[in-house]
Amino acid sequence: MLQTRHIIDIQDLTADEVALVLDTAESFKEVNERRIKKLPTLRGRTVVNLFLEPSTRTRTSFEIAAKRLSADGINMTGSASATVKGESLADTASTIAAMACDLIVVRHKYAGAPRILAEKMDSHVINGGDGMHQHPTQALLDLFTMREAFGKLEGLTVGIVGDICHSRVAGSLIPALRMVGATPVVVAPPTLLPARPDVLGAEVASTLDEALPDLDVAYMLRVQMERAEGMPFPSVREYARFFGMNRARLDTMKPHAKIMHPGPMNRGVEISADVADSDRAIVLDQVNAGVAVRMAAMYLLLGGEAIA
Repeated sequence: MLQTRHIIDIQDLTADEVALVLDTAESFKEVNERRIKKLPTLRGRTVVNLFLEPSTRTRTSFEIAAKRLSADGINMTGSASATVKGESLADTASTIAAMACDLIVVRHKYAGAPRILAEKMDSHVINGGDGMHQHPTQALLDLFTMREAFGKLEGLTVGIVGDICHSRVAGSLIPALRMVGATPVVVAPPTLLPARPDVLGAEVASTLDEALPDLDVAYMLRVQMERAEGMPFPSVREYARFFGMNRARLDTMKPHAKIMHPGPMNRGVEISADVADSDRAIVLDQVNAGVAVRMAAMYLLLGGEAIA
């Protein structure tokens, strides 16, 4: 089991614990390929999915993970919670704590919200994404997917391309890669990098074309179209021209190199349709890995029964 009570930051885990999550997820991946995809592992435990920010992949993945472990799942969204009536997050935490739930998965638009919940209740907390801070289970499923594709993590060079400054995916993946002995390289326009990119702990490449031949994985971050008008680059078309993954760029990469994306994809912007649908893209493998990894995280935090 894990020494930490919560998974709020990827650095709440040690390198050995990251390996334990990935190894446990490997067992659950086999369960997910069975005709009957259900285990009694967390029977009688209650898992609350508190999603106060829109989500499809992450929320659904956690819901399926809880059901396959036989946990009692409760789903709460922003529109269905008392926060729309002005209730504070601390009061929401106290209310949920009074119901004696075992584990809370929280997604929130503000960084630090999962930590507030963890301080206000005895339940275990998993961060499902908080503002521009972190998304630790996304990093874990990404590591799992890379390990499945390459048979190892140590020694891989992974380029993370796009809006590094505002990305919680990058915020978790960069330290996660360093923990397992891989080399993260960030690739972005200067306006989409933090003021001190050296503090990221990653190498920095100024152009995508320069970085691609050395990469084992090109991890394309989503351009946040909902705020595209305020983006610090001239146009979406120009972004695609200089930082989008297309077939010509894919052909400059190593033959074994893979393309990843956390989803949802903006086809024709950060990734072209032909690349997204090619056998070099392992985006759907990431989605599949999400269920197994989140099952593993819940299992290891709650100390469930043995995997059958």
